[in-house]
Amino acid sequence: MVNKKQRLASVDALRGFDMFWIIGGEALFLPLFALTGWSIFHFGHGQMQHTQWNGFSFYDLIFPLFIFLSGVTLGLANKSLRGLPISDRAPVYRKAVKRLFLLIALGVLYNHGWGTGIPADLGDIRYASVLARIGIAWFVAAMIVWHCGIRTQYGIAAGILFGYWILQVSVGSLTPAGSVNAWVDQHFLPGITYQHRPYDPEGVLSTIPAILNALGGVFAGRWLARHSGDHKAILKGLFIAAAVCLLAGFLWHWVYPVNKELWTSSFVLVSVGSCLVLLGIFYLVVDMWHWKAFTYFFSVIGCNAILVYLGTSLVNWQYSSKSVFGGIANALPEAAGTLLIACGVILLQWLVLRFLYKRGIFISP
Repeated sequence: MVNKKQRLASVDALRGFDMFWIIGGEALFLPLFALTGWSIFHFGHGQMQHTQWNGFSFYDLIFPLFIFLSGVTLGLANKSLRGLPISDRAPVYRKAVKRLFLLIALGVLYNHGWGTGIPADLGDIRYASVLARIGIAWFVAAMIVWHCGIRTQYGIAAGILFGYWILQVSVGSLTPAGSVNAWVDQHFLPGITYQHRPYDPEGVLSTIPAILNALGGVFAGRWLARHSGDHKAILKGLFIAAAVCLLAGFLWHWVYPVNKELWTSSFVLVSVGSCLVLLGIFYLVVDMWHWKAFTYFFSVIGCNAILVYLGTSLVNWQYSSKSVFGGIANALPEAAGTLLIACGVILLQWLVLRFLYKRGIFISP
């Protein structure tokens, strides 16, 4: 569909920065380290790995950042349906429900569509997915924003934050098999779990605190809209809120670990704080300093983020890159050839997205 709405450049660029690591950016560090021997690239490669259990790495931020940015768009729109007749609400509800179920369906396609195929037995399908969590978190956040006052929204956010904490530490243990998340997923999650684990990292219970990542984006987007044009106020608010969230999250970590797999409340605070830092940086660079080349490169990716994500599952970009650049890569030293193929993966996807971007085609559910 052709999207004619106004878009905040920094949000599109940050969404593109987020997806850049999904489309192949994470594969650049290891060959760069092999070529240069610089420890910064070795550190970068380590940050491109998910934390196994407790802790936090940059790659753990990719998923919650996308949820956060879906909330930012809600906050920028600052829409309320309170007091409107049902005839005016119905089209908005239909669109929201359609978006929700489409993302859930696309998530199933991403999990099983390419290679293995969707199994004939519906019990062998993994219904939980990244896209489903994005859809549910956005949908619930939208319902809250459209129907509740601002104070109530903050109250709901606090209730989820502390209620989830109390539930997790009161029932079971914060271990893979002993967590309340595992019990809920084993009893209420249809289909199979990721890698047949006792819990699913995108399971039923851990989706609830993900709503807070979307609400964090809503509050940030509302701040951007309220102080539009006042750069100093915007940056001050974003960075102060980021500092509070990060400090609270890492202090909480000592008694309630930061854990992406269980999506603990401390993880919510650390991830939202990190998202606020990135949003502030991108607002500074894109909307204040107007770094056009920087903005353009990432915006091309960010304006079709869902398409990008599905493409990583449905298209073998590594094969395509080797088909185009394989001859040159084979003539180079191994590390340089690996780097060329990795860059080719990113380039080919970017060129496809640029084709859509130049024509104003933004595909979204």
